[in-house]
Amino acid sequence: MIDKQIPTAAEAVADIPDGASIAVGGFGLSGNPIALIEALLAQGTTDLSIVSNNCGVDDWGLGVLLGARRIRKMTSSYVGENREFERQFLSGELELELTPQGTLAEKLRAGGAGIAAFYTQTGVGTQVADGGLPRRYAADGSVAVASPAKDVRTFGEREYVLEEAITTDFALVHAWKGDRHGNLVFRKAARNFNPLAAMAGRVCIAQVEELVEPGALDPDAVHLPGVFVHRVVEVGTDIEKRIEKRTVATEGN
Repeated sequence: MIDKQIPTAAEAVADIPDGASIAVGGFGLSGNPIALIEALLAQGTTDLSIVSNNCGVDDWGLGVLLGARRIRKMTSSYVGENREFERQFLSGELELELTPQGTLAEKLRAGGAGIAAFYTQTGVGTQVADGGLPRRYAADGSVAVASPAKDVRTFGEREYVLEEAITTDFALVHAWKGDRHGNLVFRKAARNFNPLAAMAGRVCIAQVEELVEPGALDPDAVHLPGVFVHRVVEVGTDIEKRIEKRTVATEGN
């Protein structure tokens, strides 16, 4: 039996070096691998290139790494709700590769599937395809680095832009259940980008709320097979989960 369990989050991320590229699961604050993120923060790893739908908020999720100046570059599709992100980007301290959400998902999936690149209609006729999107600003507010133009081809009667797949050195993901072989089950909205991030990482580290023995998971219920997962850490069902914006209704409404 291949037992992929690692005793602690700190041990699971211990070999992630400065300058590593990491795909991180989560959408907003849903499904954030917070125990792994905090372990990475505690060990002092820096100069990171992160691929994730967003960068958390100022004091949670990837926002804690950002606030500690540990992130050099973000590849994301949504960068709102984080004031420190805005400040670092506009002041030239942070590089940003802004990517349409569906394109980002497919770039991660393609990387995990061994597909080098693909054509998509998304972004045709915009700076996504034509280039010129600011990636890094200079201290004086000018654009220091801009996105390059991408290949555009016509198939049938429509134009498509070429997007390259994404692979990273590591992946950090959160799952509801997992077994010692690395098979994972995600819960509801927390599934989001987690399977895709896991696929893209050459070494995938998963934190799971509940670790079960091999054979305990219904094979038809497995969302991500263990072939994509290399380390599993059990973090417990009482791990803190935050909500970005809570909306409630009064009784009867």
